Amino acid sequence: MLRIGLLGCGNIGHIICRHAGGFRVSAVYDKKPDRARETAAISGSRAYPDFDAFIESDIDIVVEAASVGAVVLYAEPILSHGKDMVIMSVGALTDPTFRDRIEAVAKKAGKKIFIPSGAIFGLDNMKIGRISAIRKLLLRTTKSPASLGITAENKKMIFRGKANECIKAFPKNVNVSVAMSLAAGRDTDVELWVDPEVDRNVHELFFEGDFGETYIRVVNVQSPENPATSYLAALSILSLLENLERSIVVGT
Repeated sequence: MLRIGLLGCGNIGHIICRHAGGFRVSAVYDKKPDRARETAAISGSRAYPDFDAFIESDIDIVVEAASVGAVVLYAEPILSHGKDMVIMSVGALTDPTFRDRIEAVAKKAGKKIFIPSGAIFGLDNMKIGRISAIRKLLLRTTKSPASLGITAENKKMIFRGKANECIKAFPKNVNVSVAMSLAAGRDTDVELWVDPEVDRNVHELFFEGDFGETYIRVVNVQSPENPATSYLAALSILSLLENLERSIVVGT
């Protein structure tokens, strides 16, 4: 059974532990030891007091469920220690220098970096953009003012530009667009809207090319334990992990 090392013991980490099926969470690490011990109790795993001990433990793959900063700090040592890695905080990969560096480390170590689909659907199909030309790749996201930490009386667009620009202004709200860009092999156009009438994040994906055109609308349900987390994003990691050791893999 696949042995998971969990980096980050917040809400997503708890969901992974509670729903583990075709894999086993065997090691956990968090900068806050109390959170690591709590997660270890849920999963029956071992909480490690420091990262060096964690990465030396008997695990096959590390699942990052922490932050962009954690990816930047730990991705290279994880890969160089011969562990595959799942990156949830994909916003870290908007830095091309960092992305190229960890890709080179992964190739040298013979390891893989996995990006879950996160809070959207259709990411697998966007990979055809690396084969056939894409004419339009647009993400239109609508959020409540509270989720962005601002006030607004009416619906309005607060950002329009590229995914790699959006992270500079809204670093906690760019993961979906970055995942789209990585899948399609080109930067995603982004529109970020704020609407006081919505209480859920709404992602609208527009994808056009020689294959035809696609429109997908996703309304995310908040995680039961943390309104800041998309439940679908957490479930996408579980789906990825469950598929890693299956003999028949659909949609990759």
